[in-house]
This record gives sequence, C-alpha cells and structure tokens, in this order.
Amino acid sequence: MKKKKHKNKGILFWITGLSGTGKSTIGNLIYPKIKKIYGPTIIIHGDDFRNIWNLNSYDYKSRYKNCEKYIKFCKYITDQNINVIFTVIGMFEKIRKWNRKNIRNYVEIYIDKENYKNLKIKKKLKKKIVGIDIKAELPKRPDIKIVNNFNQNKMHIANNLIKEINLNFRYK
Repeated sequence: MKKKKHKNKGILFWITGLSGTGKSTIGNLIYPKIKKIYGPTIIIHGDDFRNIWNLNSYDYKSRYKNCEKYIKFCKYITDQNINVIFTVIGMFEKIRKWNRKNIRNYVEIYIDKENYKNLKIKKKLKKKIVGIDIKAELPKRPDIKIVNNFNQNKMHIANNLIKEINLNFRYK
C-alpha cells in the first residue's frame, strides 16, 4: 500500500543503483519532464556533493556519513516545495528507511544491471567500490525498479520511467 502523498510538497526522486548502471544519465533525461509535470525541480548527483564539499573518503563509514548529509539536504529542499532528482549509489537500507519516514513525497527508483561481472568502473582514485569492495544493501522494495541491460536506448528507459511515475505517483 502506497502512503498518501501530500499536495504542494517537494518530491524526492531517489535514483539509486551501483556504479555504472546509468543513474546519472537517466536522471538527466527525466529532469525536463519532471520539471514540466511536477514544477520546480533540481537535479543533483552524488558526485556533485562529493566535489562541492570535498568528500574524498570512500570507506563504508564515510559513505554512510555522506549519505546522512545528502538526505538532510534533500529534505531541506523538498520542504521548500522544490523537487529533487538525486542520483546516488546510497546503498544503505537505514538511509532509505529514513527517507520513507521523513520525506513526505519520496519515490525510490532502483536501477539494476543484469550482469555486474561486466560492470566497467573507472578507478582513477584508489577507492572502495560499492558492490565490489563494499557489500551493497540493495533495495528490497523500491517503488520502481529498472533493469538496465544496455540494449535499450536510454531515452526509451527514461520515457518508460516517466510513465511509471505518472501512473503510480500522481501529485498536484
């Protein structure tokens, strides 16, 4: 059962998945449509936060603390009736539970990849990779799950995502 959504309240579109699944690309593609349908919207990628605040630690504890900062910021923005499309690995069940409890209009979108063995990851820095070096806490019940096998056009995936959002999460 979906929780009641509140009118005139910002929506957090939390797009999560492991590195290389297409989170940022899909987030960028849905941004103009979300803005047109749901009003004032910003898009933020986890790497944007890392760059702005110089968050350069990649161990489990640091990643978790970073996620706590992300969600507080997202809540602050959505409480001002601005939608946020946030693309982040954010693979912590405790963080997603906090989002569901504290952000009134929260849509969790999980992008999965069919074959993680072929996942291409840029390892410019020596960092711990979630899903390889750090165990990922995969979403158990996301609102929307996309399996990106990279055989479909990204715009096609984005258009299907918008349809799914509009069918299941109509806000006014």
